Amino acid sequence: MTEPPAEALLFDVPPPPTPVERLLHLADQYTQHNDALDLLLRTTAPSGPDTHAASALRLAADTQSAIKAIQGERLYESVELTETVMRLQQLAFLATASGDLHAGTARGLTALAPEAAVSCAVTLAAETRRRRWTSAPIAEQRLTAVQSDALAEIARGHVVAGSSLDREFTRSREPKVLMSTLRALEAKGLVERTTNSAHAAYVGGPPQDRVRLTAAGITSLASVIEQPPAKPSATPGTTARPLPATAQATARSR
Repeated sequence: MTEPPAEALLFDVPPPPTPVERLLHLADQYTQHNDALDLLLRTTAPSGPDTHAASALRLAADTQSAIKAIQGERLYESVELTETVMRLQQLAFLATASGDLHAGTARGLTALAPEAAVSCAVTLAAETRRRRWTSAPIAEQRLTAVQSDALAEIARGHVVAGSSLDREFTRSREPKVLMSTLRALEAKGLVERTTNSAHAAYVGGPPQDRVRLTAAGITSLASVIEQPPAKPSATPGTTARPLPATAQATARSR
């Protein structure tokens, strides 16, 4: 069999993940770590002190790698970008510290890590587009607003699936991710379920299936992820707050 020329192999190498994609993947890693701790805490089998330490140290190293990737973009400094890096440094510190603690205490240190990583990805995406005067790229696959929101919730580690009486169901926070949405995303190859990897819905119940983004799902979410719309706020000195009733009465009497 003839070997293909070395030049041809270069075209088969996928491009490296963007810093935003790395952060979304990092969020998934933290979710898997937390799920493993949840299952560990609910098992009766004895566990050694180093059961979760190796995973925690890998997370810390991967978080530091994500920081280096962001710094490698050489974006102009801003408060938002500085705070993003600081938050990731805090995650790396917490992950490192959790490796020396009991599983129950360690679980608390990384509990909010998936959400924090996604939040950093959102901020970084917005900063990258703003600094480089680019608009959000068009997603490779058409996604509805509901599907985009579902991908974000899945990235945050908020969605699990299960079955009862031969009927499938999903569990999530607001906005709710319905089973019909999950199946549509699975059909597109954007999400997948990891069987029996998440803790049970009730004490003594079977483990649930964690819903996770595939590599294609991470790429698609990174292409549409945006900052939430800013809430209107009054600029100091432009809009006066209404006085309390007692103050209004005092003002009228003067």
